[in-house]
Amino acid sequence: MRAETDPAGAGGQPEEWFASAKKIYPMAVHGTFRKIKWAVLFITLGIYYFLPFIRWDRGPDAPDQAVLVDLAGRRAYFFFIEIWPQEVYYLTGLLILAAMGLFLMNAVAGRVWCGYLCPQTVWTDLFLFVERKVEGDRRERMRLDHEPWTAEKVARKGAKHFLWLMIAWWTGGAWVLYFSDAPTLVWDLATGQAPFTAYLWIGILTFTTYSLAGHMREQVCIFLCPWPRIQAALTDEDALNVTYRYDRGEPRGSLKQNKKREAEGLPAGDCVDCHQCFHACPTGVDIRDGTQLGCIQCGLCIDACDAVMDKVGKPRGLIAYDTDENIKRRTEGRETQVRILRPRTLIYVAIILLVSGIMAYALATRQYEDLNVLHDRNPIYVELQDGAVRNGYTIRLLNKRTLERNFILSVEGMPAGTRIEAVGITENVLGKPVIPVGPDTTREIRVLVFSPADATLPTTTPITFRITETVMGKVATAGDFFKAP
Repeated sequence: MRAETDPAGAGGQPEEWFASAKKIYPMAVHGTFRKIKWAVLFITLGIYYFLPFIRWDRGPDAPDQAVLVDLAGRRAYFFFIEIWPQEVYYLTGLLILAAMGLFLMNAVAGRVWCGYLCPQTVWTDLFLFVERKVEGDRRERMRLDHEPWTAEKVARKGAKHFLWLMIAWWTGGAWVLYFSDAPTLVWDLATGQAPFTAYLWIGILTFTTYSLAGHMREQVCIFLCPWPRIQAALTDEDALNVTYRYDRGEPRGSLKQNKKREAEGLPAGDCVDCHQCFHACPTGVDIRDGTQLGCIQCGLCIDACDAVMDKVGKPRGLIAYDTDENIKRRTEGRETQVRILRPRTLIYVAIILLVSGIMAYALATRQYEDLNVLHDRNPIYVELQDGAVRNGYTIRLLNKRTLERNFILSVEGMPAGTRIEAVGITENVLGKPVIPVGPDTTREIRVLVFSPADATLPTTTPITFRITETVMGKVATAGDFFKAP
């Protein structure tokens, strides 16, 4: 954008205030970091696309999909873990863990999330792989884009976009499988029997994946994503970032120029100004210009530079994960240092361990039964002719298991001789009603508590309702009060 506000140049002709983004043609590279990115891509996409088809036996009348968000049943399943709507605090814990994990990665190695794990990066890598297989590497793609339209060009472009759309369609289709039984939904989608919302979301995600990974690519990282701005405020001088070691690379020049300078006894850097690091960058960043907003720390420039250093007989590592502080240390003749363990990272690790421990404890001690009690408002109590006092309650029992369970209802805190009745319940154990509750459901019953006729009670007596499961002996309690004159 022009700094001036005058839309006309010196010659009086209007100038553009904004320039269109230049298309980037990343070059294919091979090396350690490229292998890591391939491994991450295959693992993450393999999990995403095929995880809905993994089965997990949860017993009769329970979904057997290992990972499922059952909106109709108001449940979320993750292998042996089952989450209910009232346990939204687990989602809060996961968000905290995700944030702290992101902060920790940034403190250790900068935008390593962006370079390897971000969905935008993973799918863009996949789309670029398809593009290279169909249209060729950097030079071939540039040449093809500048050639006039021919049958071959139409065929190549058409094949590429078709494959992109198929990947995007599969991406959208895999997403909806997490919200319904995967094999059943696949059949319903193929036969046109699936709900309209399934087709709608597949269409939306197909469009967004095709647009973001196929066309917008680095524009998402540079302009749309807020994380580059956030991480810039969170990073410090000890965070390892992909860095051009200018203490070794400068003054740069071609291989021939550098050899000439060396022969004349003049300083010459190891950088041969081949631009391979720039051509390999998926966001079009020249890492030699220093840390930049567009750099996603993917390490591909490291692989490209190492390959060139091997060819010219120079040691690897002209571009590497390093810090500016270490460059200064080498310049001053001091030893470099890598400080992974420091207050910032230790605090992040401590928070992650604390939240993980709390969530693990909550899962290990969670109850699969619950009890809620509501005292009658009007009348609060009833005096009977024999001198006894009756209080009425509405009790809701919750059974979170996938099989029917029976619960013995009792009341504590009342004097001996207290009688309890559950309206509509005929089965009793030692005068205590036995209440059956269906699988994965709640049951509301009316309960009457009668004090002994000769008992002397205070105006308010704290009491505790207790349910005891007849098979496993699991217990749940709820407190309330007993009112008397």
